[in-house]
Amino acid sequence: MKKEGHPKYYPNAKVTCSCGNTWTTGSTKPEIRTDLCNVCHPFFTGEQRIVDTAGQVDRFVKRLEAKEGFAAAERAREDAVVHAKQERKRKRRMVFEETPAEKAETSEAASPEA
Repeated sequence: MKKEGHPKYYPNAKVTCSCGNTWTTGSTKPEIRTDLCNVCHPFFTGEQRIVDTAGQVDRFVKRLEAKEGFAAAERAREDAVVHAKQERKRKRRMVFEETPAEKAETSEAASPEA
């Protein structure tokens, strides 16, 4: 086996979190920096906090709002089409149905006078 085949192992590597918490662990790097740890992670703290990395949450919220706005506009268009169809049907029925005055005239013409 080659002598230099493995990286150097640091048994007392220092880990530093962005919240200020530090601890030691074994690693191939002498110093590690991390964004979250068991002290500040929402899963362990019970907080409802959104950890935003490079604006990803903001972009997601914008896309979600745009999608909801698009869906609302689409529903409004569909409702307008349905309403227009119903209005056309109503107008057609009005054309083909007899008015009460027309019904009276046709019934008088049909009944023989004595």
